[in-house]
Amino acid sequence: MRSIPEKNSPVDMKIRLSQVGTLIAALLLLAPPASPAADAKIRVLVWDERQAAQKQAYTNFLGNAIAEHLRQHPGFEVRSVALDDPDQGLGGETLAQTDVLVWWGHQRQRDVKWETGDRIVGRVKEGKLGLIVLHSAHWSTPFITAMNERSKQDALNSLTPQERAACEVVCVAPRAYEAPKRNVPLTPSWIKKTSLDGAVRLEIKLPLCVFPAYRGDGKPGHLTTLLPHHPIAAGLPEKWEVTQTEMYDDPFHVPVPDEVVFEERWDAGEHFRSGCVWNLGKGRVFYFRPGHETYPVYREALPLKVVENAVAWLGGEVIKGR
Repeated sequence: MRSIPEKNSPVDMKIRLSQVGTLIAALLLLAPPASPAADAKIRVLVWDERQAAQKQAYTNFLGNAIAEHLRQHPGFEVRSVALDDPDQGLGGETLAQTDVLVWWGHQRQRDVKWETGDRIVGRVKEGKLGLIVLHSAHWSTPFITAMNERSKQDALNSLTPQERAACEVVCVAPRAYEAPKRNVPLTPSWIKKTSLDGAVRLEIKLPLCVFPAYRGDGKPGHLTTLLPHHPIAAGLPEKWEVTQTEMYDDPFHVPVPDEVVFEERWDAGEHFRSGCVWNLGKGRVFYFRPGHETYPVYREALPLKVVENAVAWLGGEVIKGR
């Protein structure tokens, strides 16, 4: 006859521990595997052309001020580079080691190589990079490239699958860095032409990536958070303002955004879609309007919060896709 161990005897304790171990092992087998990227930091690159005018508001350049703020976030790993760095700050493995690129440019937009824009936008479309474009960087090489790509995407999506498979695509680029008159037709736009033999030709006018008017008097911009539940709007009030800023006036010649997070108005009556998101391939682009370099916009808490939120959202999406 097999002896029964006494309650709480050493033999009984061994049996209980064995049962607990078996249960834990079973639960581990049932649980989904932990993601290796779950605790990964978001790798942020702040790019800035660092023009001399920034010294009016930033002792150590605008891009460095943004990077300094972002470094306070425990989930970010932040680098700051400039146009005059080797390979324009984007050489070697730099882009491959970046999850979110924050871009500031104004006076030297033409100096950035178009090949650089192609590399950046290629990674965005692959879902390997989030792109944040600030203020006057609406005319930056990566933003123009991204908006051109989105325009082509929208135009092709207007066709049937059969038409897309066989159509000829012709893109007409605008005169670079030239602002439109207020009454000109909006860009991008496209026309489908079908010949007698059924061949389809798609003519696309690419976007100007600019607007008809601006004013640099430093009057406050009054912002409304249109999408309060959007990740970029986390912690932002419904109504808020930027104390000193340059005015941009809609219409903004860009593809229709997928999301408009913020709208901005001025006391003289102008308005602008000041926080726009576009899906591009597997990735996203976010444009945030405030930020003229001679005004300390990125010394203010709320514009910095917008950039921080955008980095967290776009970078989180990139990490999940690894």
